Amino acid sequence: MKNIERLKEIAAKIRKELFITVYKGGGGHIGGALSSVEIMTALYFGNILKYDSTHPDNADRDRFILSKGHSSTLLYTVLANAGFITRDELRTYGKPDTRLGGHPKINDVPGIEATTGALGHGICFATGIALAGKIDKKNRRTYVLLGDGECQEGSVWEAALFAAHQKLGNLTAIVDYNKLQAMDRLDNIVKLDSLADKWKSFGWDVAETPGHDIEKLLDALDVNRPFDGAPRVVIAHTIKGKGISFMENQPLWHYRLPDMEELKIVMAELEISNEELS
Repeated sequence: MKNIERLKEIAAKIRKELFITVYKGGGGHIGGALSSVEIMTALYFGNILKYDSTHPDNADRDRFILSKGHSSTLLYTVLANAGFITRDELRTYGKPDTRLGGHPKINDVPGIEATTGALGHGICFATGIALAGKIDKKNRRTYVLLGDGECQEGSVWEAALFAAHQKLGNLTAIVDYNKLQAMDRLDNIVKLDSLADKWKSFGWDVAETPGHDIEKLLDALDVNRPFDGAPRVVIAHTIKGKGISFMENQPLWHYRLPDMEELKIVMAELEISNEELS
């Protein structure tokens, strides 16, 4: 039985720890990380992703790739809560000699399956991993989280064509569809009208869902889907900067730290104490 209230509490905790990590680390892509919190909570703590943090290299584990690698602080926060790294190490983000870089790097941190950051590449890695699993007849799944601005990259659609042709039912892509990218709204840069229809036309099974509704996310991710057949894409409608009132739906907060007055608002809204920021 799904414990949605427990998952909501985990999401709130992750959102709080994520902000503290970014603030104490001196910077990070805060807006897009905040928009993906419920997605990552559903994956890691909602019995979707199959993993064992004490044996991160288990060959039968599911794979997760953060294609929108600039949201690395969210991934590190989730990995700390899932037991892959300690909270003490999480606090090393942004410090000299840390393993936790501005973008995830494979082999440096347990639980990271691909080096990402150059947008449009993560889904290519994920497609190859899913194909290898199918060839090896493994009952494991591969999940990849993309940004919506990332879907302007041609390599995304090359991978989408290939995955559908190979009938990679073991592959699930999630699009964090917050309608903003680094400098502006998507519609002012390259429109992605009818995003669901685009993926359908490439042969994917499409689910659309509110991206901050954990119960609906769990239904859309559906671990009971057949391993052979159309790959699935979950288009998650989200809010960039979700959870911090003045950041929501504001392109300014792609990468920025709050000033002292803004910080007071964040601390009140996320229930952060002075001691936790010291």
